[in-house]
Amino acid sequence: MNPFSSGTRLRDMIRAIRACKTAAEERAVVRKECAAIRAAISENDQDYRHRNLAKLMFIHMLGYPTHFGQMECLKLIASPGFPEKRIGYLGLMLLLDERQEVLMLVTNSIKQDLIHTNQYIVGLALCALGNICSAEMARDLAPEVERLLQFRDPNIRKKAALCSIRIIKKVPELAENFINPAASLLKEKHHGVLITGIQLCTDLCKISTEALEYYRKKCTDGLVKVLKDVANSPYAPEYDVSGIADPFLHIRLLKLLRVLGQGDADASDSMNDILAQVATKTESNKNAGNAILYECVSTIMTIEESGGLRVLAVNILGRFLSSRDNNIRYVALNMLMKAISLDRQAVQRHLTTILECVKDLDASIRKRALELVYLLVNESNVKSLTKELIDFLEISDPEFKGDLTAKICSIVEKFSPEKIWYIDQMLKVLPKAGNYMKDEVWHALIVVITNASDLHGYTVRSLYRELQTAGEQETLVRVSVWCIGEYGEMLVGNGGMLNQEDPITVTESDAVDVVETAIRRHSSDLTTRAMCLIALLKLSSRFPSCSQRINDIVIHYKGSFVLELQQRAMEFNSIIEKHQNIRSALVERMPVLDEATYSGRRAGSVPAAVSTSQGAPLNFPNGVAKPTSTPLVDLLDFSSDDVPEPGSSGGDFLQDLLGVDPSPASSQPGGNQAQKSGNDVLLDLLSIGTPPAPSSPSTVDMLSSVQDDKSPVDMLDKLGSASVPRTQASPMVGSSSMMDLLDEVGPISSAPVAENNGSTYPSLVAFESGSLRVTFNFSKQPGNPQTTLVEAQFVNKSPNAYSNFIFQAAVPKFLQLHLDPASSNTLPASGNGSITQKLQLTNSQHGKKSLVMRIRIGYKINGKDVLEEGQVNNFPRDL
Repeated sequence: MNPFSSGTRLRDMIRAIRACKTAAEERAVVRKECAAIRAAISENDQDYRHRNLAKLMFIHMLGYPTHFGQMECLKLIASPGFPEKRIGYLGLMLLLDERQEVLMLVTNSIKQDLIHTNQYIVGLALCALGNICSAEMARDLAPEVERLLQFRDPNIRKKAALCSIRIIKKVPELAENFINPAASLLKEKHHGVLITGIQLCTDLCKISTEALEYYRKKCTDGLVKVLKDVANSPYAPEYDVSGIADPFLHIRLLKLLRVLGQGDADASDSMNDILAQVATKTESNKNAGNAILYECVSTIMTIEESGGLRVLAVNILGRFLSSRDNNIRYVALNMLMKAISLDRQAVQRHLTTILECVKDLDASIRKRALELVYLLVNESNVKSLTKELIDFLEISDPEFKGDLTAKICSIVEKFSPEKIWYIDQMLKVLPKAGNYMKDEVWHALIVVITNASDLHGYTVRSLYRELQTAGEQETLVRVSVWCIGEYGEMLVGNGGMLNQEDPITVTESDAVDVVETAIRRHSSDLTTRAMCLIALLKLSSRFPSCSQRINDIVIHYKGSFVLELQQRAMEFNSIIEKHQNIRSALVERMPVLDEATYSGRRAGSVPAAVSTSQGAPLNFPNGVAKPTSTPLVDLLDFSSDDVPEPGSSGGDFLQDLLGVDPSPASSQPGGNQAQKSGNDVLLDLLSIGTPPAPSSPSTVDMLSSVQDDKSPVDMLDKLGSASVPRTQASPMVGSSSMMDLLDEVGPISSAPVAENNGSTYPSLVAFESGSLRVTFNFSKQPGNPQTTLVEAQFVNKSPNAYSNFIFQAAVPKFLQLHLDPASSNTLPASGNGSITQKLQLTNSQHGKKSLVMRIRIGYKINGKDVLEEGQVNNFPRDL
């Protein structure tokens, strides 16, 4: 006989396939066998049709295409004999699914088999229908299936119930036809039929509100009685599993009772006693008993129940946490997370056991337990829990430290009772897991430090101590370097000592050594080195004796291949060597950062409360979400094109750029000066923040590009030795540094000024004070409506002449600004002359957004420097 003829037995084909040494040999065997089967199909070979289909099913399981044999399934199903029908229905379920169009042809055959006199053929049809029934087949065959729910044989009733579940899921509107037949199945004595009937009722309740209400009224008491009988039933070998009578029926009953009791007090009350009985009498030393207890706890947590039974359920979960089985502990932790919203106090009693789970060897249990601990933290236990977690942080696995660090930081920020405790805990985390700390977390720490003026000395000394033993933690190095740069004199002089502190001896050279070591470490990244350069610049002013040494360190980075470091080194070297008279003002101590503003800008953060010095709660993130932009770009608010409205506050690019608060002074009595000083972006630039990525322009470039393309070093050189101290007219702190970096620039090429071309625009008094008036005159270039040419005229109203006159302007990013040099730098007194300066504004949003500008004017009067500033919002709208 041909080994691959249609008469080959299934076992011979399987033996031939298994004997293949390579995949190519297997494909060849399958290809020959499929060819033989195709030949038999084309010859309409009826003798071996069932054998061919059996071989096709095996080939299908190997992953080869068998679609050419689908019609053979239908032919076998139409055969009168049971063996052929059995192979046909098996092939139908295996080779086809409900999406196949050929399935429509088998509907009539299934309908005939559902009313067949042979119960085994009826069972075959029900089994196939329950597996591949489509919506169309469900509508056509639902009456036959409903009738079979009352069939005399329990196996047929069981299969009909399972088939009914498939039908109501495919066609929910048919659910009402099965409500009463399904209810009759709940009275069955046969456990197989009873389980399927309970599952059918459960699915009906989820699909149909009518069924849910019907079963609540008619069947709740009966189900409670069934569960009581099962729980108290004597030993029955056919249903016994590890000494427990039919745990599968237990679980199905509990699930249905959970659905019926949810949201219904009467139904819940009727099942309280049996739930308590199951919870107390079920053995927990076997897996089957634990499964029943878990479902019982889940039901108690879902129904409308009083606190007593819930405490019992939580205690069961507490016992689960002591189990050796990881699966049991994991499901217990999951359920406890749900139970917190219902009875937090009951869960709190098991906090010690939950903390032990945080130290478990299984990663899934550790993570889930940590999430549960995080939810259980409150003001009363925050200190003890934080101590436990920080102690474990040191010995935890590296892959777990990231999650653990984030949760600890979030807990500390959210529940900190006082600033000193907050700082202490963060200083414990930094040496142990600083490299796992998110950027926004240590940014928030610096914000809190700046607001805790009485803790500056304590913080910098604590950081100095930690840095001696944990210098490999990058985040610790950053925070330490920043604090040494800001409060280095307090480190050296032991300023701001607290009662519990011991003084330490640190020289100026020691402080510089720390920063130099950090910047020269091969593992330090760009952000850390840039912060070290800033700290060195500040220390050069605070420690004059180390100024030359610091300058030598800075000079070393003038040849750096990293553009950001090279640019900073060149600028800072210029400040140290050429601008010593303004250096102290330029690098003075960081102003107090506004905590609420910083917190509000951090998108995706989870609110957390940290008390401020004023007693108002402050929102902090939990250390999980990443900021969408670098801090300095966020500080400058380049992400928005919105035109600021007069008197608006918060998130305004122009306010951030020039560091002013447009709100009237009267609206913030006693606090206006401090708040404005806290927004000085250029002081921020020289103090805090992650430098932008190398692919993006530096912040100094962004500021300077508002006016022209000259480098900051050119602007510093152009200023020369001028010093611009603050006066009462300027509410800015560090205004001299602002003038140094936004100094007057040289001439740049701009488009030639054209005539007004017939269009007239009224003159605008852009700024006026008791001593100065600024008037803008407008004109347009023909054919270029986006560009506006402005001639600014400055008139001195005071009896004293102004020298060293400087005009500065800044605009949002949808505008481009070009400034020509002023006609003079001396403004005559009493209006006896004026200074003019030409500006060119290009509006990329012309017709959508109006022009807007922030201006700043600096001059010297009687040897005293004065700054005046304002915002121009009332430009003509058609510009």
